[in-house]
Amino acid sequence: MNKIAQSVRLWFAPQRVREEGDTPDYRFSLANERTFLAWIRTALALVGGGFAVDQFLPELAWGVRAGLALGLLAAGVLCALRAVNHWVRCERAMRRDEDLPVSRFPTLLSLVVAVVAVAMVVVVLFGWEGG
Repeated sequence: MNKIAQSVRLWFAPQRVREEGDTPDYRFSLANERTFLAWIRTALALVGGGFAVDQFLPELAWGVRAGLALGLLAAGVLCALRAVNHWVRCERAMRRDEDLPVSRFPTLLSLVVAVVAVAMVVVVLFGWEGG
């Protein structure tokens, strides 16, 4: 089975992570869980922001509003999926006494949020109205 399928399987059966390596210090597992919850809070905030843009900015041209909302919603979905993936990868690495995995996802998420924020600045400054 390839690594991606094995990781996704662990999303739904996290007890199987315990089959690998040794139990790490509980403080590290709990810190990993807190990081997971922080990613989930970020995902919820992005989803909420996407809905807010769509529902509370009706004066924006439909394409602009939909683009901004969909950008935030997509970032929220990716963030939620990445949260569980990162939790599993870190937990496995700790149990195997390996280096923690690196990720480009924080950079990608930051760029998406920055692009949406710049677009919102343009909207606020120039007020793209339309139907």
